[in-house]
Amino acid sequence: MIKSISPKQLLATWLLFMIAFVAQAQVLKPSSWSYDVSKKEVAVGEEVELIFNAKIDKDWYLYSSDFDPELGPMVTTFTFQKHPSYELVGDIKPVKPKKKYDELWEGEYTYFVGTGQFRQKIRVLQPDLQVKGTYEFQVCSDASGQCIPFDDEFSFTNKQIKVSGTAAPAAKPSQEAQTKVAAQPQAQTQQQPAQPEEKIAASEVPDLATAAAAAAADSDSAAAPAATASSGADETPETILAIPDAAAPANGSGDLWAFLVLAFGSGLVALLTPCVFPMVPMTVSFFTNSGGSRAQGILKAVVYGLSIIAIYTLIGTIVAKLFGADGANFISTHWLPNILFFVIFLVFAMSFFGMFEITLPSSWLTKVDSKADQGGWLGVFFMAFTLALVSFSCTGPIVGSILVASAGGETIRPIVGMFGFSLAFALPFTLFAVFPSWLSGLPKSGGWLNSVKVVLGFIELALALKFLSVADQVYHWGILDREVYLALWIVIFTLMGFYLLGKLKFSHDSDLKHISVPRLFFAILTFGFVVYLIPGLFGAPLKALAGYLPPQSTQDFDLNTIARQGGGGTAVVAANANENCEPAKYAEFLHLPHGLQGYFDLEQAKKCAAEQGKPIFIDFTGHGCVNCREMEQNVWSDPEVLKRLQENYVIAALYVDDRTELPESEWYTSSYDGKEKKTIGKKYADYQITKFNVNAQPYYVLMDENENVLVKPIAYDLNVDNFVEFLDAGVEAYNKKQQVAQK
Repeated sequence: MIKSISPKQLLATWLLFMIAFVAQAQVLKPSSWSYDVSKKEVAVGEEVELIFNAKIDKDWYLYSSDFDPELGPMVTTFTFQKHPSYELVGDIKPVKPKKKYDELWEGEYTYFVGTGQFRQKIRVLQPDLQVKGTYEFQVCSDASGQCIPFDDEFSFTNKQIKVSGTAAPAAKPSQEAQTKVAAQPQAQTQQQPAQPEEKIAASEVPDLATAAAAAAADSDSAAAPAATASSGADETPETILAIPDAAAPANGSGDLWAFLVLAFGSGLVALLTPCVFPMVPMTVSFFTNSGGSRAQGILKAVVYGLSIIAIYTLIGTIVAKLFGADGANFISTHWLPNILFFVIFLVFAMSFFGMFEITLPSSWLTKVDSKADQGGWLGVFFMAFTLALVSFSCTGPIVGSILVASAGGETIRPIVGMFGFSLAFALPFTLFAVFPSWLSGLPKSGGWLNSVKVVLGFIELALALKFLSVADQVYHWGILDREVYLALWIVIFTLMGFYLLGKLKFSHDSDLKHISVPRLFFAILTFGFVVYLIPGLFGAPLKALAGYLPPQSTQDFDLNTIARQGGGGTAVVAANANENCEPAKYAEFLHLPHGLQGYFDLEQAKKCAAEQGKPIFIDFTGHGCVNCREMEQNVWSDPEVLKRLQENYVIAALYVDDRTELPESEWYTSSYDGKEKKTIGKKYADYQITKFNVNAQPYYVLMDENENVLVKPIAYDLNVDNFVEFLDAGVEAYNKKQQVAQK
């Protein structure tokens, strides 16, 4: 028996369908813009700041304007139309953006979370003020794996700024008003995308009451028709990219926790050095046998531990205050500090190898030790200070390494690092004072302590190369290409393995009649690491070390590249399986990864697909799309995925953020937003929105030559099996359509 469907049930079903549809494909707009000015009334000849405020949704971030535009992510740019009523003064400046070093781009970029602000100073030249232009920007989300480019228009007139006074003679645009390119800040060691929100200080954000509402309404209207610019000489656009502005870099809370754990581990390692380990039972004995009650001895031990933490944390605070945000940026981007750190790490390594000891002046030790002898609570503090000074020859390089590692980060990093180090360093002294019976379980001092120092020396030597590599990449010296870097690491860790096996000895080492089981396991791990490194000499990606190695493009001998270029073997056969039907347009500056062949123009791809009888794999991508690169590196590189892309599809990589201008005959006005599309990027961003109602990248579509979608498109997903299933489903759907068409 068939039951009738009530109108309510029909309505509920329709609503569920619409919700599901919107959830799977929607045009996202994770940011909104509003405009303001630093003062509402000015006279002719005076200066005023134009203020651009961005509000960014949770879990999204907006790229700033003050990093190298060649790095990869899309730099925010503002284009001002020339007009005799004003001239630009200086460059547009972002207000306190965050900074981050990205291992994928191998460089530093700046960005905003939550809110963002840009300021441009102008000089008013005529009462009838007209400041118009456009801006382009990109927002990304690491939570959803999406990146979206946008562009919009702005306008400042006498409605926002009242101008008094007579008109000044029209001035030629100043040199500052010409096209500018951002300076190139270089690599900074940072990491985690999901960053805590940074609020702009209230004193720096003017009142938005007057103009924000109208301006925000203009910027939020995606479908507002674009104002057609005159072709007159006075309205020739001029693109402004700001010079890097001083700003505090930022870390995610997750990264700070990871750094804290790393610093804590370094503190535990420092305890095993010959300068510190023998002092543990001596110091604990002092507290347990110094007279008074056991409770008082435990309390003094706790104060002793807290004093150690306070001393080292104070060192971290001083470093943070000395360097600050500007210093951190200089340290991480300039060749001089990186070369200096390289030398410092070499000196640390030589010290650990026993070539010399890094010691503090004996007068310092004597003076502090005398204070410790005075007893009392102050004496306990100076005992902790004495420990810090006496152990400096062993802990100095470790402490220095932590401070160097944190120098490129935000102000809090050195403090967090020193707190973690000192916590691990102080913990045993307190715990053994509370539980003195544990002392009997400690291993005896001996030659193994010096072995710990030497192993640390090898690690310091390997880490030193990272700083030299940063300077080398920034200034293109070509000293430390990838294969040279790997060769040195292989040698360093091989020697370390031989040392652990007792086949290599230094002057301070004791005779080693046999090796212990833990030492053998450390040797096995070391040689295993060496074996892992060796394929990298021939082009293996070594993904686990991507953040520590020079880019693969610096490697001269790469078997993968040789095979793709015709060296023979199955790699070439597979690569030839998807040869282009005709030379690809824009191939001189756009490229596909892993030697894949394809197109960057949809019409070419459709034509080739019809000729070859294959479906089309459309990759909506972008130069500044981090998650697109992650998909290419981690999913596309899989042999099963690569084989299917090579053999079964015609590939079309459609860049939505490329600014290459199309021939004038290909310009068109979008039916979506009414704006004229003149570049490759705007053409395919508009195509993605109008065709698929989606504006985020990466986005993968499988279609036939008539643009019929074969299976449900997918986005960012690092699961290789899912991607293989997606590609196979597309081929199956295409074959079924072909069979139906033939019938």
